[in-house]
Amino acid sequence: MDGLGRRLRASLRLKRGHGGSPRDNLGEAVNEPERSQENSLPSFAGGQHFFEYLLVVSLKKKRSGDDYEPTITYQFPKRENLLRGQQEEEERLLKAIPLFCFPDGNEWAPLTEYPRETFSFVLTNVDGSRKIGYCRRLLPAGPGPRLPKVYCIISCIGCFGLFSKILDEVEKRHHISMAVIYPFMQGLREAAFPAPGKTVTLKSFIPDSGTEYISLTRPLDSHLEHVDFSSLLHCLRFEQIIQIFASAVLERKIIFLAEGLSTLSQCIHAAAALLYPFSWAHTYIPVVPESLLATVCCPTPFMVGVQMRFQQEVMDSPMEEVLLVNLCEGTFLLSVGDEKDILPPKLQEDILVSLDQGISDLTSEQINEHVSGPFVQFFVKTVGHYASYIKREANGQGHFQERSFCKAVSSKTNRRFVKKFVKTQLFSLFIQEAEKSKNPPAGYFQQKILEYEQQKKQKKSRERL
Repeated sequence: MDGLGRRLRASLRLKRGHGGSPRDNLGEAVNEPERSQENSLPSFAGGQHFFEYLLVVSLKKKRSGDDYEPTITYQFPKRENLLRGQQEEEERLLKAIPLFCFPDGNEWAPLTEYPRETFSFVLTNVDGSRKIGYCRRLLPAGPGPRLPKVYCIISCIGCFGLFSKILDEVEKRHHISMAVIYPFMQGLREAAFPAPGKTVTLKSFIPDSGTEYISLTRPLDSHLEHVDFSSLLHCLRFEQIIQIFASAVLERKIIFLAEGLSTLSQCIHAAAALLYPFSWAHTYIPVVPESLLATVCCPTPFMVGVQMRFQQEVMDSPMEEVLLVNLCEGTFLLSVGDEKDILPPKLQEDILVSLDQGISDLTSEQINEHVSGPFVQFFVKTVGHYASYIKREANGQGHFQERSFCKAVSSKTNRRFVKKFVKTQLFSLFIQEAEKSKNPPAGYFQQKILEYEQQKKQKKSRERL
């Protein structure tokens, strides 16, 4: 149980100094309001290191019994001369990672075939900073039955498509020798993370193939670079995606069920990304390890992914007001019942009409924009006027005028929704940041607000004619 307590600190962001048993710690973790923003991964201008660690996590048989335990068997780079606090933080991180690389339990047997899986997880430090684990699970090269292992890249940068390509390069070298992976990762570590839309080119030598040049391009639109909506669209209908969005907007409990780690990871990241420019501020675990399944009993909001093999355990757990999504069947196994009525009907219809416009010939980046756009527009129409209702003192500190802000929404149905939404942590955290900033952030959301206001002015001008 002590190990579980340590792992919970990594996944549920327990604060240092909590006493009591691990069971007590779990209660404290879920009762304390989460301030983390796991799904809203940081936007980087470029110049950062690509990653902090490359780890190989292998399954080692326990001394007693037939179970296996995930263990780090390779680490690059090895950190030396760390201060005591840094060393303790690193130890906590490295103890938590194996659990998330093999979240599906310890009952393994050697295999001759295993489909590779690409997935990710998020760990939140006690100070609120986040680290993302990008994982590729596969069978090592060799004859006969063998156990899968995981290549895991730990980074503070959210850019899933780009790191998936890096894992492709790692896998290609893995089939030759571990010794070939090291110089590639060393070159990557020395390279600067590119700015949006820019490319970094790495020179890498592979035995029998010669020198290769690997181009890694960062998407131009950085607010979508950490997500791929394709899996979510494959698993669910547009109407269901809108209901999941509505549940998330009101900060409800959402559980996704799927067989594969890749599907779970991609779908939960996509669902959380629909909330842009707002950030999910509660428990967020893309793939819940078996030993942390009690998370689904938490009384506070959460968004988690659970493998289908644990469906019955989840169904038997005491849960209230949860949306349980079966990604394999494209169905809701449990729901509150009002998911279709949360959003204003006209705006809900606008989202559906926009999504229904064909996506068959679009690229991955165009699909992301096509899916995300209508949800961003929803927030533009409902709360895009927020900046006009932040009253500033002489020193620049702002104070949000909530009552006036809500009154300014002319539609009664829209106003009813806005009055609920302003009470969420999603909105509160967003407004707190806006109050600190003297000017609205010059980002994608602000650009869409300006475009919408311009369209309204043009419409009024035409109506006067």
